[in-house]
Amino acid sequence: MSQPRPFSRLLGSLLLAAAATLSCAVAADADDAAEPAAARAHPVRPLGQIVPAPASVLPGGPPYTLTPQTTIQVDASPGVRAVGEYLAGVLRPSTGYALPVTEARGPGGIRLRLRSAERELGDEGYRLQSSRDALTLTARGPAGLFRAIQTLRQQLPAAVEMDTRQPGPWQVAGGTITDTPRYGHRGAMLDVSRHFFTVDQVKRYVDQLALYKINKLHLHLSDDQGWRIAVDSWPLLATYGGSTQVGGGPGGYYTKAQYKEILRYAAARHMEVVPEIDMPGHTNAALASYAELNCSGIAPPLYTGTSVGFSSLCVPKAITYDFIDDVIREVAALTPGKYLHIGGDEAHSTSHEDYVAFMDRAQATVARYGKTVIGWHQLTGATPAEGALAQYWGLDGTSPAEKAQVARAAQNGTRLILSPADRVYLDMKYTKDTPLGLAWAGYVEVQRSYDWDPAAYLPGAPASAIAGVEAPLWSETISSSDHIEYMAFPRLPGVAELGWSPASTHDWEKYKVRLAAQGPRMEALGIDYYRSPQVSWPAG
Repeated sequence: MSQPRPFSRLLGSLLLAAAATLSCAVAADADDAAEPAAARAHPVRPLGQIVPAPASVLPGGPPYTLTPQTTIQVDASPGVRAVGEYLAGVLRPSTGYALPVTEARGPGGIRLRLRSAERELGDEGYRLQSSRDALTLTARGPAGLFRAIQTLRQQLPAAVEMDTRQPGPWQVAGGTITDTPRYGHRGAMLDVSRHFFTVDQVKRYVDQLALYKINKLHLHLSDDQGWRIAVDSWPLLATYGGSTQVGGGPGGYYTKAQYKEILRYAAARHMEVVPEIDMPGHTNAALASYAELNCSGIAPPLYTGTSVGFSSLCVPKAITYDFIDDVIREVAALTPGKYLHIGGDEAHSTSHEDYVAFMDRAQATVARYGKTVIGWHQLTGATPAEGALAQYWGLDGTSPAEKAQVARAAQNGTRLILSPADRVYLDMKYTKDTPLGLAWAGYVEVQRSYDWDPAAYLPGAPASAIAGVEAPLWSETISSSDHIEYMAFPRLPGVAELGWSPASTHDWEKYKVRLAAQGPRMEALGIDYYRSPQVSWPAG
């Protein structure tokens, strides 16, 4: 497939940055003179008409207009120039402007500034102030500025996302947006085990997630059908266990260098990668790679189907704990983020007693290597470690007893990531006619995915226990970037809004209007999204 958009933008950005300001101005004046009247007539997007909805919007005053003379003015603070260069990389191809990134102050620029005293903005909040004379983005740290840039992108016409020069004008409505996230965990999970996705495919998804202020990328790196991360102490996990996928394709795995490349790319977009090594079930790829991990001492064949619950590490064997120690140690050493996900779901071939014993030891191993445990909500049937997060993937119709077990853990201090399968599993079919996906959790149309409140979703769980939301995309039927995008969009923006926006902004009738306006932007980005009939998408 083609390289992700930022790669193609880089060359154009460097060439444009080298152009003289005077020649840019002359060329732009000529283009403006020839610009079609229809392009000039594009209305300015109302302030705050974006996804996710901002916390506070105070419209007023004339709009800010980008011109050939616009500069991107950055603080000398660490990390700010990188954010400014990212913004320039977004804007240069479509506007045709040089947009130099500079620490010099001047009139009419886009100003990126850090203000540590703005405590109310927190780690990711920002303030956007737009007027005729300047556009100022303020935050306490680079992450907040990066989130502000995503708002700025959406305030500009959708054509700003194009890789080729487009007619303006490029205007941002006047006024002030002050914005902070509702939850600190706003995630998307990509299953690279059932079907393998290349580094470039993952990067493409990262860029799409970043637009909607997602800050966690959960990579499901191991399952029955494939092991996707190199482990030096157990090399056959990747070379043999990673050699296939659902349907028997070639599979694949990430070398340590490739995994680090994904981490760096995500970090540049202020997104933390959460690696998952699923255990003690979902382990056939590991069991097939090393016979000694099986209680029988006999390795099963590689698996290319889609059934679940049939595999288990051998809990009584000492070598099992050598294995998890080595794997967790190596993955933790590669991963700068705080979390390591140990799965723990659908361990139907592990007795309850063995499951509890295994999860105790696995959690202790994660802690030994400096990470915080995340597990699927079945972890609450064991003893969650102090500080652990449980990721709930049940349904509206999950048994009251199972919901109560998770709620009790939340009452006792275990924080929850909410991923209800019949709401935010992006691999569920939209309708019976959806060509991709599964339907075991039901059909999940766009309104159903959006129309629920994380704080009130799980009976008995304190609102304060909700760490955030996450949208998993399992890949039994997903094997290409087009597949990812069709199933993720337009549901993913709604999940992002549940994680970011205040509960007071939650309104399907208003949201679907803002979502419809995302259609041209997704098209400009090359996202072949599902045109849900529940949304009045713009014609053409």
